[in-house]
Amino acid sequence: MEVRNKSLKLYNTAKKIISGGTMLYSKRPELYLPNKWPTYFYKSKDCYLWDIDGNRYIDMLFAVGTNTLGYANKEIDNLVINYIKKGNMTSLNSPEEVELAKLLLKLHPWSDQVKFTRSGGEANAAAIRIARASTSRQNIAFCGYHGWHDWYLSSNLNNKKNLDTHLMSNLKFEGVTKNLKNTSFPFLYNDFAGLKKIVKKNNIGIIIMEVMRNIPPKNNFLHKVRKLCNQKKIILIFDECTSGFRECLGGKHLEFKVNPDLVMFGKAMGNGYAINAILGKSKYMKNSEKSFISSTSWTERIGNIAALSTIKYMKKYKTYKFIKQQGLKIKSMWKKISNKYHVEIDVISLDSIPIFIFKNNHNIKKTYLTQEMLKAKILASNIIYVSIFHEDKIINKYFRNLDSIFKILSETKITEIKKKIKGGESYSPMTRLN
Repeated sequence: MEVRNKSLKLYNTAKKIISGGTMLYSKRPELYLPNKWPTYFYKSKDCYLWDIDGNRYIDMLFAVGTNTLGYANKEIDNLVINYIKKGNMTSLNSPEEVELAKLLLKLHPWSDQVKFTRSGGEANAAAIRIARASTSRQNIAFCGYHGWHDWYLSSNLNNKKNLDTHLMSNLKFEGVTKNLKNTSFPFLYNDFAGLKKIVKKNNIGIIIMEVMRNIPPKNNFLHKVRKLCNQKKIILIFDECTSGFRECLGGKHLEFKVNPDLVMFGKAMGNGYAINAILGKSKYMKNSEKSFISSTSWTERIGNIAALSTIKYMKKYKTYKFIKQQGLKIKSMWKKISNKYHVEIDVISLDSIPIFIFKNNHNIKKTYLTQEMLKAKILASNIIYVSIFHEDKIINKYFRNLDSIFKILSETKITEIKKKIKGGESYSPMTRLN
């Protein structure tokens, strides 16, 4: 494997002067291929990336799911650029903020008001603050991943293993005030009986959850949660920062016909530009004024313009239908190649974000897969964030390379596979099994 001198040197510098090496945990090269992952890009277009060493790759990871409409989308970027020329941040507010709010409310007629942020973690934290301002019962029951803020990480103060299946095992949570102990309680997706016990035992006033992530709802789970919230006067929050605008125009909850009290959107909504939104019923959203929730950067113009353009593009081309179709195709092809070589895998997650997990020695096999794909100039792991540029020719090229990798995995002892990994085994990623 060729040495990527510029990337390696730059990352070694970054580790000295940037805390954690990168601003996002999920972009750390150690999660993919330590000492070999290209790390830094020079430019991007459609589903291609060029690293700073001049290598071009097909990208199957797509910026942790932000760019469903591809990199450097002309229709979106040209509009953004035109507005940048007119000014982005001023002493006055962006009128596009109002236009975007109207559009989001039209897509979600159960909601009344909107509040914008620029990241998913901020949106989740603000939604929890709004919910707590709306109820005297402050304790939270949660399922899935909801960001890095104290309210969420505090669950591990109760039990160090609470976040094992929601975020990652052995998660460090230093700096979280111990006063938050026994205020946040995790529950497992589809475990309604378990949720009811938590609600009864811990005086829960708020439930926050991903509508769907890796497994679909069973036995009317979402409807049961909604009914429970109605009965107990619990505020129900859906975190759709990941699931929103991928498989339908708006939130995934619309497909399941279950409306929350508050919902958050991000990632795909802005096609790579920073924009997140909290939508909710006015009886709760009005209580944001009882607290202080504000940021200068939330008033910039670019995110609003990008989201408006992105949503209109999705509506025009019905991109979510193609993305779901391609995701289903990928899942089917993974199962076929697994059966062909008797390499056991579990195929999970949203159709728009297909994931497979090796049933044995997952991390070693995943690291080897990443290494061999990199040789073929494909950025890949065991997850694909599907975009409109993942057309059949791209998917077919991916599977031609995957076929040879699975063949070797089927014929080679795990000890030998481990020896074939040149940069070191990847770190364990976020678990997110809910």
